[in-house]
Amino acid sequence: MSERTESEVRLARPLIRLAKLVGIGTSYVGMSHDYHEIADDVLVALLAALGIDASSETAQETAIRRILNQRHSRLVAPTVLHIAGKEGKVYVNTGILDVPSATITLENGQPYEGTIEVGPGDGSQAYDLDGTFISTAALIIPADLPVGYHTLHVRVSDRVQDATLISAPDHIELLDPMKGGSLWGWMAQLYSIRSSGSWGVGDYEDLKNLLVDAKRKTGADFVLINPVHAAEPVSPLTPSPYLPVSRRLVNFTYIRPESLPEYAALAADAKAEVDGLHADAEPLNGDAQIIDRDAMWRTKMHALWIIFKAGRSAERQAAFESFKQTCGSDLEAYATWCLCYDKWGAPTADPDNWERKYNRESPEVADLKAQFPDTLDFYRWLEWVAADQLAAAQQAAKDAGMRIGVMSDMAVGVHPLGADVWWHPERFAKGATVGAPPDMFNQQGQDWSQPPLSPIDLEATGYTTYRNMVHGMFARAGAVRIDHILGLFRLWWIPENHPATDGGYVYYDSDIMLGILAIEASRANGVVVGEDLGVVPEYVSDSLSSHGILGCAVEWFEQRDGVFRPPVKWRPYALASVNTHDLPPAAGYLEFEHVKIRERLGLLTGPAEEFEASAKAEQDAMLAMLVEQGYLDPEFAEHREQHEAEIVDALYRALKGSPCKLLAASITDAVGEKRAQNQPGTNNEYPNWRIPLADAKGNVVPLETLFDTPGAQRFAEIFNS
Repeated sequence: MSERTESEVRLARPLIRLAKLVGIGTSYVGMSHDYHEIADDVLVALLAALGIDASSETAQETAIRRILNQRHSRLVAPTVLHIAGKEGKVYVNTGILDVPSATITLENGQPYEGTIEVGPGDGSQAYDLDGTFISTAALIIPADLPVGYHTLHVRVSDRVQDATLISAPDHIELLDPMKGGSLWGWMAQLYSIRSSGSWGVGDYEDLKNLLVDAKRKTGADFVLINPVHAAEPVSPLTPSPYLPVSRRLVNFTYIRPESLPEYAALAADAKAEVDGLHADAEPLNGDAQIIDRDAMWRTKMHALWIIFKAGRSAERQAAFESFKQTCGSDLEAYATWCLCYDKWGAPTADPDNWERKYNRESPEVADLKAQFPDTLDFYRWLEWVAADQLAAAQQAAKDAGMRIGVMSDMAVGVHPLGADVWWHPERFAKGATVGAPPDMFNQQGQDWSQPPLSPIDLEATGYTTYRNMVHGMFARAGAVRIDHILGLFRLWWIPENHPATDGGYVYYDSDIMLGILAIEASRANGVVVGEDLGVVPEYVSDSLSSHGILGCAVEWFEQRDGVFRPPVKWRPYALASVNTHDLPPAAGYLEFEHVKIRERLGLLTGPAEEFEASAKAEQDAMLAMLVEQGYLDPEFAEHREQHEAEIVDALYRALKGSPCKLLAASITDAVGEKRAQNQPGTNNEYPNWRIPLADAKGNVVPLETLFDTPGAQRFAEIFNS
């Protein structure tokens, strides 16, 4: 279709007007600049996911009027944004002759002492609300309102309404070393990196040592790890770290039992039992083929029960009680869900399953909690221990001299049958999942199976869900990478029973969500990186940069029409890397592992020969750029198989030649690993997120010697030069 915009006739239709009114995009332009209009049945289904009946033209007109009436009948929007240091406006709905007034209660509970003046409205025409004409006026929010989450109290005549007033910095300040230069670090899949003390899967103690060794042996200033959001309480565990059961809490399967103070205080027989369990799990550390989370957790959970039942000192118990109080309902939701899962089995979509039959108010759930108080408290305790060990790893990194430390990864969403959705179903859209439209890397589109957060609920609740999640992540990290940060602007919603190609974009208030990021990052003196790969409109990149949020520059993606951009021309506000977790490591990519996987699993929509030819042309173009820019000897480019290590080094020297503020080296590249960690569009067809760290010969690389390997030392020399 050559048409680039919707016609006037289409825009006038009630279905299109209704969709746009609530933030559903009715057309979009894809990665290949291809124009698409969203089909009517998809729009009707997306509206239904927001709780809006659009099944007929009459229903659509009724919904439009109802929504407009609701918006004009309220005094003020439930959540409003202010930029600290600048005078701002909040618009209030008033009668024609009414004059609003307002006060502010600050986040700390104190009244704001400044003056809030009233100014003219937004210039819109008066709205007829059942015979009463509604106009607008502006409340002038002074520039000196401090940063924070405040409450705005609005009065018009005898009506009073409160709104959440989010006062955010206009941008996140770069760390001092990044202002005139860059910092570098490592990218790691934590679960894949084991030590002699591991229980078959990398854990928080391994993370602590990984961070300290990375600084001490290579001079790195951060380690980007896979998401460590909360997971299932019992086996089988979901392999993907990007499909958590809750993003508010952390994964307790990464606990190191021996790092607990209570382990050291165990009675001799109990300690011997824990040590014996570790000995049972220890052989898992030597498996170079597969990560067996389930075997690990069955053994480790037994050990943790022994430690839990041994009790705690008064000081430690007080810290535990404080943690429970701080986390509040979020912890109770997760612990209760874990208990139900433990005693009633895995949640399913079956109508007779507890996940569908019961909710947080069900008497059956209350009875279960009363029947198993120790098990419920065990799950609360596990979360406390996990959060404490993750925070200890971050503190160790800072103590070792790292400028950033842990860079945590935030997943796009949560498991549809997880704790967050079960306890707070009102926070999520119903009958839709999140994914991505087709692009050059995933020609069939992607369905990530996660229910999207409802933009309606976010606004109504002051974005509390998002605020708590971001705050929790910065409490235990120096930086946060947000997977698919486009989701703060728009998310590709796929209606139930539709393919991933058959979805539409739903828009969010990115200014408020970026403002929350700015508040939390500034309070933690932290950094935010947004994964902005794929189809990203220009305004998104501009907005991220203006907020001080770094994007991502992936060397293999920095191309246009088959020509690679020299790194010197990359944007400064970015985290630069050679690859991502969705691509094979550099050596594997050079050997066309991505082509072999797609062909083997039937993921290609066209002939395999065409894809292979395009991959070879891409590699030729990459090597041509490296040679032209002086990063690679032409002789090495001519004899690739014999000089694979030199080509990988050249890819990293090119990163160093970019102006990007953060540079990241993949640990898999340093050790010569060739296997991909993840193949998008697959589940168990490929062992996603279950590949242990191994070298080019298939030998396990233990944490103890990881940074002593020649590759790690070569990369360190490149980045530190």
